[in-house]
Amino acid sequence: MAAAIYLDNNATTPVAPEVFEAMVPWLRDEYGNPSSAYALGRRAAAALAEARERVAALVGCHPESLLFTSCGTESINTAILSCLALDPDRRHIITSAVEHSATIKLCEFLAQRGYEITWLPVDSRGRLDPGACAAAIHEETALVSLLWANNETGVLFPIEEIAAITAAKKIPLHVDAVQAVGKLPLNFDSLGAQFLSLSGHKLHAPKGVAALAVSRKIRFSPLLRGSQEEGRRGGTQNVASIVGMGVAATLAAETSHHERIRDLRDRLEQCALRDIPGAEVNGDTEHRLPNTTSLAFDGIESEGALVLLDRSGLYCSAGSACTTGSIHPSHVLRAMGYSNERARASLRFSLSRLTTETDINRACQILPEAVARLRALRPTGSPVVAAAPAAP
Repeated sequence: MAAAIYLDNNATTPVAPEVFEAMVPWLRDEYGNPSSAYALGRRAAAALAEARERVAALVGCHPESLLFTSCGTESINTAILSCLALDPDRRHIITSAVEHSATIKLCEFLAQRGYEITWLPVDSRGRLDPGACAAAIHEETALVSLLWANNETGVLFPIEEIAAITAAKKIPLHVDAVQAVGKLPLNFDSLGAQFLSLSGHKLHAPKGVAALAVSRKIRFSPLLRGSQEEGRRGGTQNVASIVGMGVAATLAAETSHHERIRDLRDRLEQCALRDIPGAEVNGDTEHRLPNTTSLAFDGIESEGALVLLDRSGLYCSAGSACTTGSIHPSHVLRAMGYSNERARASLRFSLSRLTTETDINRACQILPEAVARLRALRPTGSPVVAAAPAAP
């Protein structure tokens, strides 16, 4: 049986072999608590320090600015709640309509408790207007929290422009860079943001480890209180996974594979557009991640497509992994103005440094066959997916 073709790397990535090998000693022999004073603990503390330097080098921040967390969701929640703690009288949050569920769910929770939330819109290509962000800021604004790269479409927000706006207005900025880190060049210290979230399992480290970069120029309020991480995040550190994340960060800093990944993504996209009538790309095709494409195929339902592709050994998704199984269409595609039918007829393909040319060649064969089979099963008279609205 042929190996599976894994094209869902925005959901999670396989642990890189180098990462696994680096973790093994810390799962077996080097079991010391990094807060302990004896040799086992000192070695664990030294391993944490090295990993912190590696991750800091990837995101362009001082190692002391970086604290380790359990996941991207924790990092995002920590950043937002820390900002709100700076000035409890400021009860206005600016974010976007296409954020990850970690941000959306927290903001919805806060809205129920009296906070004002401004949900910035996007256009039909998923683009955000920096001017809308500037116009939304007022005297009670506590923070702006925006993702850098959309996890479903790969579309990039103009974070540098947003950072200039928030800096001029002296408003804290949190950047959800979970999908951007390792795929785009970035430098936290020069960006001008106060918080930046990232997650290990998006860059070939294991699940259960992440980080938050915090500007040394802003006061910080921990989410989990304790003595670890210089008092900024309580809980004994997950040494093995943090070591793995450090190695993964070093691998991600090697940019030589970026162009290859983009070329493979473009080949898959072009094959789909050429060989599948009615196929269309969702979102901006210019300002987006090099590894991601979201494609709509009229006349299909994504749930059925995922089942059929799974049986053929091709793994992709209908959108965010955090919403898989939901009966609701993608909130990202709906915010872009697409119909429910088109949103439910869309699939996301996301590649990684481990994706091969053979994978894409096979995907280019499997995908058209699957779509044709699904369309053949469509009852006569079923509606055809509506096209996207024209870009403004």
